[in-house]
Amino acid sequence: MGLSTGAIYAVIGSGLVLTYTTTGVFNFAHGAAGMLAAFAYWQLSVGWGWPVPLALAVVLLVLAPLFGLLVEKVVLRPVQHLGEAERLVMTVALLSGLIAAARWIWDPNVPRPLSTFFADREPFRLGPATVTWHQAITMAVAVAVALGLWILLYRTRTGTEMRATVDDRALVGLTGADPLRAGRAAWILGTQLAAVGGILIAPTVALDANQLSLLIVSAYTAAIFGRLRSLPLTFLGAIVVGCLESYLTGYLPQNPYLPGLRLAAPALLLLSALLLFPHGRLRGRDRRLRPVPTPTMRGTLVFAGTIVGLAVVLATVLGEEHVISYGPMFSLGVVALSFVPLAGYAGQISLCQMSIAGIGAIVWGQLGADGQPWALAAAMAIAALVGALIALPAMRLSGVYLALGTAAFAVILDRWIFTLPSLELLGVRISLFDQGSVEMAGPSLPGLRLDEQWELMLLAAVCLAAASVGVAALRLSRFGRRLIALRDSEAAYATLGGSLLAAKIAVFALSAGIAGLGGALYGMQLQSVTAEQFTFVAGLPIFLIAVIGGLGSVGNGLFTGVAYLGPVHALTSAASWLQNPVHLLPALAGMGFARHPEGIVPGMRHGWEPIVRNRATVTALLGGLALLWAARLADLIGGWTLFLAALAWALALRTYARAQEARTTVVPDVPVEWRGVRRPWRPEDEEVLARGLAAG
Repeated sequence: MGLSTGAIYAVIGSGLVLTYTTTGVFNFAHGAAGMLAAFAYWQLSVGWGWPVPLALAVVLLVLAPLFGLLVEKVVLRPVQHLGEAERLVMTVALLSGLIAAARWIWDPNVPRPLSTFFADREPFRLGPATVTWHQAITMAVAVAVALGLWILLYRTRTGTEMRATVDDRALVGLTGADPLRAGRAAWILGTQLAAVGGILIAPTVALDANQLSLLIVSAYTAAIFGRLRSLPLTFLGAIVVGCLESYLTGYLPQNPYLPGLRLAAPALLLLSALLLFPHGRLRGRDRRLRPVPTPTMRGTLVFAGTIVGLAVVLATVLGEEHVISYGPMFSLGVVALSFVPLAGYAGQISLCQMSIAGIGAIVWGQLGADGQPWALAAAMAIAALVGALIALPAMRLSGVYLALGTAAFAVILDRWIFTLPSLELLGVRISLFDQGSVEMAGPSLPGLRLDEQWELMLLAAVCLAAASVGVAALRLSRFGRRLIALRDSEAAYATLGGSLLAAKIAVFALSAGIAGLGGALYGMQLQSVTAEQFTFVAGLPIFLIAVIGGLGSVGNGLFTGVAYLGPVHALTSAASWLQNPVHLLPALAGMGFARHPEGIVPGMRHGWEPIVRNRATVTALLGGLALLWAARLADLIGGWTLFLAALAWALALRTYARAQEARTTVVPDVPVEWRGVRRPWRPEDEEVLARGLAAG
């Protein structure tokens, strides 16, 4: 059993190594492609009753290649010229989108059993082992894949083109090879291998979108064994993972604390491999750093007041049902804000922020059952301690490796730690989710108990406003500038006397503390939380929207919270049939990231600055919004009318303010030789330049 499972991981992992070796893109969605192929195979062979050979041929020879071509052309080719982080974001968006699409097309509440190949034939014995025909086919396919890939990569011109493309696409083009053709071939083969692995493993596990997609963690481990370039070592790592899982299944002691260990074993092994194995230079790694926006403290205070003002308006115009739906945008905004100092300032990619938010929720639920305010500080402190512990292994990791490490940590929490029952450690009773849900209460302040939904929403908004001011102050501080220097070059930072260990521990702890605060506030608003709300998959959409907003922008917290919850509830309330499609929006927006790699929030800030700089337009904006608010409180207009009228009024004033600013701005004359440098080049400058050359 362990060898056959390892063979499947080897097939999937070899496809992952193939695409990375030939394109320089680490595909986080590789397992999701196999998941989609498994569902398509079930639909054809079981759902529609097609013959198995025909269903296999259609999936492996038609659907998988077409999907690989689509991913290469539409998703990844537009970001090929961007840096490693941008390409990573695209594959994370693809992972989130494929999971959402599969759960939309195939109802996760309907079981879909899939039989093994030749299930009607008797197993045969191979020495002391009993081998089924499905297992034998799996191992034979793995051997064939290993030989085929070795011959392709090292004995054919196409393979040489594929391996050379990632190092220097332009140089490969000069030799007469076609980099686009090599990339297309790599994505087709990689997707086909993922499809083969997904179809082979689907009969042995539940046909579930999340579970099948996260089986890729085992393939990640195998690929890291191979250091993302060696196919033989990748196969060896896959066999180790498969045998370890089989051993834990058969010999793990009967203990209520250990069942999750078997599920988390691949992630634990992945984390161990990342920490123990030496890592070479990431292939195709090219960092294209962008300047981090510098906020003003005055503007940040205005923005903080806007957050609180928005919460006050929502609390007064929304009914309790809508406050429950839209209120968590502020607490989730706090979680999203935790990405700004960590990823935006220090350049440390983390995919476990939502899991750390779960730790904050647990601490508040267990220590703040009676609303003790100090429990909120404890939630932040314990989450910060966890973040500091993550920073220690992060010293050896960066880029893709750091993203893999934090993803492995999130999966370990999902599959094992969060599933543990209560335990006693050093005489202290420790409770997590108690294999169920945790009830949450609002905090008790002197003479005041915050229990109503609108009160908790206001509390979350105040915390988001305060955290935004704190993150802006960090950006303007000496430590903030040191973090940006750390992002630009760790080697230069250390050479100039900076302590990498101290800086990373500090920023990871700070970021985790903010995420823990957001998790505690989120739990208060939901009143009851489960582990499923803080999983690795649940955190992907928030990560994507935060990246789209701009990881270096202080306003990213509010933007993420509003963008994550606003369209979902607005669209589903307008048309209930949109409940599943709206979950594709974060992934689709993430795939459009190539158009605005610097983020949306900086552009929004630049677009609305003319209003803030014009005292008349500020007064008109506030006065108009106040009149609309009063009309809504008096029931003269409805909620949608208030929203649309406020938006139209703000846009009209922005247009007016920009026109006034353009009319009053005096553009200094720039010598012709500096046009295009000190100001944008204009068509009429061509004539001026021509006359100047003629006169000379």
